[in-house]
Amino acid sequence: MERLKSNGGEHVNPAYDSTLDEPPIYEEANFSNGEHRTVRPSVVSAFGHDTLDRVPNIDFYRNAGSVSGHRAVRPSLQELHNVFQKNGAISVPDTVEDGGEGSDGTPCDDVESADPADSNKGPVKFGWIRGVLVRCMLNIWGVMLFIRLSWVFGQAGWGLGIVVIALSCVVTTITGLSMSAICTNGVVRGGGAYYLISRSLGPEFGGSIGLIFAFANAVAVAMYVVGFAETVVDLLKEHSAIMVDEINDIRIVGCITVVLLLAISVAGMEWEAKAQIVLLIILLVAIVNVFVGMFIPATADKKSKGFFNYNSKIFLENFTPAFRDGESFFSVFSIFFPAATGILAGANISGDLKDPQAAIPKGTLLAIIITGITYLAVALCVSATVVRDATGNITDLITTAIPCNGSAATACELGYDFSSCEFEECKFGLMNNFQVMTMVSGFGPLIIAGTFSATLSSALASLVSAPKVFQALCKDNIYKALYFFAKGHGKNNEPIRGYILTFIISVAFILIGNLNTIAPIISNFFLASYALINFSCFHASYAKSPGWRPAYKYYNMWLSLLGALLCCVVMFVINWWAALITYGIEILLYIYVTVKKPDVNWGSSTQAVTFVNAVNNALSLSAVEDHVKNFRPQILALTGSARTRPALLDLAHSFSKNYGLCLTCEVFVGPRSEALEEMNSGMEKNQLWLRKKKRKAFYAAVACNSYREGTETLLQASGLGRMKPNILMVGFKRNWRTAGTEELLSYVGVLHDAFDFEYGTVMLRMNQGLDVSHIVEAEEEMLKAAKEQRSLENEMNGRKARGLFRKSRNPSQQVLTTRVSVCGPPPPQVAKMNEKLLEASTQFNKKQPKGTIDVWWLFDDGGLTLLLPYILTTRKKWKDCKLRIFIAGQPGRSELDKQEMTSLLQKFRINCTDINVIDDIHVKPSSDSLKKLEDMIEPFRLHEGSKDMAQAEAMRTEHPWKITDEELETFEEKTNLQMRLNEVLQENSKSANLIIVSLPIARKESVSDFLYMAWLDILTKDLPPTLLIRGNHKSVLTFYS
Repeated sequence: MERLKSNGGEHVNPAYDSTLDEPPIYEEANFSNGEHRTVRPSVVSAFGHDTLDRVPNIDFYRNAGSVSGHRAVRPSLQELHNVFQKNGAISVPDTVEDGGEGSDGTPCDDVESADPADSNKGPVKFGWIRGVLVRCMLNIWGVMLFIRLSWVFGQAGWGLGIVVIALSCVVTTITGLSMSAICTNGVVRGGGAYYLISRSLGPEFGGSIGLIFAFANAVAVAMYVVGFAETVVDLLKEHSAIMVDEINDIRIVGCITVVLLLAISVAGMEWEAKAQIVLLIILLVAIVNVFVGMFIPATADKKSKGFFNYNSKIFLENFTPAFRDGESFFSVFSIFFPAATGILAGANISGDLKDPQAAIPKGTLLAIIITGITYLAVALCVSATVVRDATGNITDLITTAIPCNGSAATACELGYDFSSCEFEECKFGLMNNFQVMTMVSGFGPLIIAGTFSATLSSALASLVSAPKVFQALCKDNIYKALYFFAKGHGKNNEPIRGYILTFIISVAFILIGNLNTIAPIISNFFLASYALINFSCFHASYAKSPGWRPAYKYYNMWLSLLGALLCCVVMFVINWWAALITYGIEILLYIYVTVKKPDVNWGSSTQAVTFVNAVNNALSLSAVEDHVKNFRPQILALTGSARTRPALLDLAHSFSKNYGLCLTCEVFVGPRSEALEEMNSGMEKNQLWLRKKKRKAFYAAVACNSYREGTETLLQASGLGRMKPNILMVGFKRNWRTAGTEELLSYVGVLHDAFDFEYGTVMLRMNQGLDVSHIVEAEEEMLKAAKEQRSLENEMNGRKARGLFRKSRNPSQQVLTTRVSVCGPPPPQVAKMNEKLLEASTQFNKKQPKGTIDVWWLFDDGGLTLLLPYILTTRKKWKDCKLRIFIAGQPGRSELDKQEMTSLLQKFRINCTDINVIDDIHVKPSSDSLKKLEDMIEPFRLHEGSKDMAQAEAMRTEHPWKITDEELETFEEKTNLQMRLNEVLQENSKSANLIIVSLPIARKESVSDFLYMAWLDILTKDLPPTLLIRGNHKSVLTFYS
């Protein structure tokens, strides 16, 4: 509760060095006023005088363990503000060595303002074209371009077909804009979508989506490779070169392909990038080949298959939709949309980009525009040159003049009779032939090469993306079992283990052979990532955190929200059951990460929104007047350090739990400079301990010249709006008879202050005591000594290994020996007392055995004395304890008093097992009790009664705090009451788990502090754990609805 410190000396920042400015030398300087002195050049150039202040520099803002530069430490406010000491040693190092590790022991990857890498020595880094644009275009240009695009426009017509492509582009463009805003709001490291989402929405969302996104990419490798293998097997089938059978040939070709792709990936990002360039060239040639073929005059064979070069009649006929075989706009859209995905291919290798903040927005958005235009141009050209149905029979010519109508009217006008397609299935035309692109192209084999390129490039991009995202997820140690995969190899920190895992997953799904079932789930996994990226942008904008300052300004929070909703809708459009599975998996992972509570803090927008909501709720709460029905205990517990009085904290926490405010408070007494230093160093440590022990409480501390002054500050200033403490909870001062007068007056003064500020007051007394600070300090010393011992042993082992001869370590050993001797085991008697104290200190943290909570409701204080024990019985740890109510009654009307109390409790809806009326409290206490009290107060009595008036007055003036004979006489009845109460408590409640008694009040300036403490002591002496409670005499119970 009270901390005193007297180590002397000024506050010294161990990370301070006055030689920060380079070069750290002084030079002679003459000033205009004729002054001549030595100054540091770098400081004088800016200010003209020597100063400890530093000019703004990026090194002050780096993270711990930065790999792009050392983190510099600016002078603390104390160095600049404290009294200057001419001979004081002030040391501020230029940098802080963090060992290259983060808070969780994982290597930091701080890449802000990293210098351009040396291509011969450093890791390979890509610009926006090779790193983002090329990858995104290759991933978006899939087999859809050459195989299914013609079918999509055949079914939907080019009118609705444009809507399909436009809607897909809207979703991806909005996602691209949101991603651009997020990735320009600070340094982007490796991890792609996972990194963006986790740093925006926190580890719960990031951890859940990161795992399924990495898995989706791994399975996508299998999907693309199987698509490639199917095309190869079709070619083998045409040339009668099947090896085993179709399904097994797909597996064989697929596995061989994945092995080759893995070899390219493991060889390094440079080789993978070169392979992507080759595949892009092939793909571009294939696309150009399609446009060229449409200008080459159609042969008779091509005409019979529905290709007639550009024709306005064909174009107009293909405008309207012609859905068949149960297809609809949404089913056609669900087939096309996966082709528009792939926009995260560049972001997924963000760790391998020179400037991710510039490259990702530029490359991704340009790729969406280019690929969207390409899809649209190819589709419209095909719609203008190929009819929907054709027989493929060159003999189906129209030789006589017949009327042209029906679905084949345009072909009829062009001289071909395809009317039979209305009655029987034809194999050619937009609706029937998936190889339309091969037919209309200038050179068919180039389309096959383009198909190969599209599938292999997408597979290669996914094979690189999955391990990179997975590695970033594992580095953050959100799933501790997966940390094995965080290790990287080589200059590019390649995730070799991740590559092998991705390879195993891919091969496993390739061996399945048929991926039609898994494909919708994978598409939904990607869409879930897009939805969260959009939601991240909306959430960060909505939170209006000052830290949300994206350099990319062309975004809108409501547009991002629309994009998130569109992604969710598209998920159900593609496949409703796959969408439900995706949501289910994500929710389960979210719950897992939430329960595990990873020890990370990324300043997410979730934190910002939580803060905003808390402020808004506090403000709205302030506008509502308090009502007795909504009263809940809000505790200000004077525990000292959070670990010092665990029993007091546990009981306070039982009252407030998750439903009320609980502050565990400490007052630091002493010179401000020393008290502030200790207070600041303990703030975070105490709050962390509370969180670790799952105590829903806040730690608060003040530094003051006196204990009472500090507590008065806490009583007046704690809380926010309606969320203010209404109950002061303290421990009983066991050493009040041996403590100094000032200390006791300060303690009792705190109780008077609580009554003055209309706080309810709760005092806990336990026979073993509450304060375990000496045990805590001894443990800390022992741990510190053990740590030093290990450090010395490691140091000596290192010296022996190097074979170096150094100075003796005797000084260190001497210090260690001294500390261990000081922290040695206490005498047996003290050890036994400490053991009992520790056991008692955890008493309220355990499940309470069957028993009773005895409530001695002697004075009506508004109901707090009854409400608090009732709240205890609602907690799991106290559910086996029953309430027993004891009240004071007049002789001769005990039954009537009992009936009245029973009726009152029924109206309050509070159950109790028994109501006892004590009608002999007025009886004089025993002589034994009187003797105990006399012995207790004897050292503090003034004994002025036997003196004359002048002497008595002089004695009162000299010792105003002592108990006078007049005072004892005036308050004899009240003093006797406390002794008598202890006697009846001994008789009735000796076996109770907890006793609750109304706290007697001492009238200010009438009852001396020592007499009041004697009342409290004699009242609670030799009893089980006892709570003295006094409400503020405002109702906290009501029987009205």
